[in-house]
Amino acid sequence: MALTVSGDVLLIIFVHGFKGTDQTFSQFPERLQHILTETVPDVSVECIVFPAYETKGDLNEAVIRFSDWLTTLTVEKEVASGGGAGRAKIVLCGHSMGGLLTADTLQEFVRGRPDANAPLWPKIIACLAFDTPYLGLNPGVFKDSATKALEYAQAARTVGTGFLGALAGFGASKATTPPPSETPPNAGGWGKWSGPATYALGGALLAGAAAGVTYYKRDDLALSFSWATDHLKYVGNLWDNAALNKRLEQLVESEEKEGIIFRNFYTFIPPTPLLNSAGRTFIVLPKKSSHVASRFILARNGLATTEVEAHTGMFAAKTNDGYYDLGLEAANAIRTAILTSRGTLVES
Repeated sequence: MALTVSGDVLLIIFVHGFKGTDQTFSQFPERLQHILTETVPDVSVECIVFPAYETKGDLNEAVIRFSDWLTTLTVEKEVASGGGAGRAKIVLCGHSMGGLLTADTLQEFVRGRPDANAPLWPKIIACLAFDTPYLGLNPGVFKDSATKALEYAQAARTVGTGFLGALAGFGASKATTPPPSETPPNAGGWGKWSGPATYALGGALLAGAAAGVTYYKRDDLALSFSWATDHLKYVGNLWDNAALNKRLEQLVESEEKEGIIFRNFYTFIPPTPLLNSAGRTFIVLPKKSSHVASRFILARNGLATTEVEAHTGMFAAKTNDGYYDLGLEAANAIRTAILTSRGTLVES
């Protein structure tokens, strides 16, 4: 027996991006659900994370899989609510390449209608993206990653040289120092070896630590560079300017003609005195004079040191000091979508 639910049934669907997982969004979905439940009347909110999927192969195949999953989910939720087709209102939230996936899925449903005047089903009322490279990745992502890797390589080389020099000096000084003639009183068996063993062990540990740090940092910092290049391998059409612009135009058209709210919240690292004179972004931004620009919303992150860190860490307060503001901005966009779908939005 279906359980009748009063008010709107709102399903907020989260889709991760390149190499993402079910944990990509951390507690962000729960935060959005709480804000909307408390601030929007007559709405039953449920946040659902699309199960982790392999981010490789053809993007169109991923669109088909997601479309099938969303169709089945919508039917189940509408039946459970006791309403008919169109009862559930859908908000698509995609991080990174997940924003490309949700945008293309939206267009599949729009084009799949019998005619342009037919109602859209599933009833998608908003398509929100989080740091999605609709116009490609910012070239600075590669530049900063390569520069940072070179800095660490130089630092590791300096540290390694220093340790080798210190160890060489230590060996020379020990060779000219005569061994002690007596063992300290009450030292026991360990006392005979404590001095030489401590120095030798300490030197080995320090040398090993230096080598370990060098190796660790090499892998750790090369990750951001390889991450960015792999990102491009997965979605080759990031180089296709015509296709990128067409996708954006379709999103704007869907908002203007269908009332489907579109926003892209992009990470922004503020300028750093003496290091970076300008703010940094993970994605390429549209020209300020473009009609698309108003849909790109700045999401400040003063904790991240690289664009990749800002991009991957935007859904946790410990890695993003703009986390709470991001939640409020996203909730406001969804609230606008709900009121628009009800026909009760009053322009200020």
